[in-house]
Amino acid sequence: MEGILFALLPAVMWGSIVLVSVKLGGNAYSQTLGITFGSMIFAIVMFFINKPDMSTVVWVVGIISGISWAVGQLYQLNSVKYMGVSKTVPISTGMQLLGTTLFGVIVFREWTNTTTIVLGVIALICIIGGVIFTALGKKGEDDKDENFKKGLLVLVVSSLGFIGYVVIVRWFEIEGWAAILPQSIGMLIGALILSVRHKPFTKYAFRNVLTGLIWAIGNIGLLLANPKVGVAVGFSFSQMGIVISTLGGIFLLGEKKSKRELIFVIIGCALVIAGGVLLGMTKR
Repeated sequence: MEGILFALLPAVMWGSIVLVSVKLGGNAYSQTLGITFGSMIFAIVMFFINKPDMSTVVWVVGIISGISWAVGQLYQLNSVKYMGVSKTVPISTGMQLLGTTLFGVIVFREWTNTTTIVLGVIALICIIGGVIFTALGKKGEDDKDENFKKGLLVLVVSSLGFIGYVVIVRWFEIEGWAAILPQSIGMLIGALILSVRHKPFTKYAFRNVLTGLIWAIGNIGLLLANPKVGVAVGFSFSQMGIVISTLGGIFLLGEKKSKRELIFVIIGCALVIAGGVLLGMTKR
């Protein structure tokens, strides 16, 4: 039971990040900067509570990974102004799952038997279908179509950042607890580099320190859950957060949806979650 509760933390926390950040206000630059400050505060505390073995490789790889995350988070938040939270999060999640999975299959040879191949292919079909359903909206609204195209392009950059954040740590086999502090430093460096010309030091940056703490709690939850319930369950549960973001965007932030759009977004979320769960089943 304790392991399941830990596994639910990433879903609840990460699923709330974009929602909370938008609610707290500010532009993507001040939001990202605030998030990185919050995550770094948490990382410093955790470093002294659970001090891992650190090496030069861990520091360098962790910082590069964190910079990549900053790119992913900034562009994800930027896409919200074009697409809204309820479209941004499920499409972003789908892109990240596709990217990390394909990289894992091609580079790390993760699918080694018939069962994992079948489950993986079905999962990818679900995820692609989920992204397509989520992307569907009203027809004949040129301004919305144009905004969607811009938002989608921004999300591609965002997803590349998030994929790099995950893959580089996996490539060098950096243990999760060891990566926390170096990654948080890289996140802050990346946020500063990307936002310095946009005057990010506003009250909204300070507000979003809370969002950073939320992100960090979700990250710790996943690290605590994996030894207790396994990577498969921990990974699968972490994908459930899109329900919070998507429905929160519609009902809490008041993003207007037609009946058609609402149905398609819900179907899309369900397919992405199903794909995430199936991918979790391919992990050992």
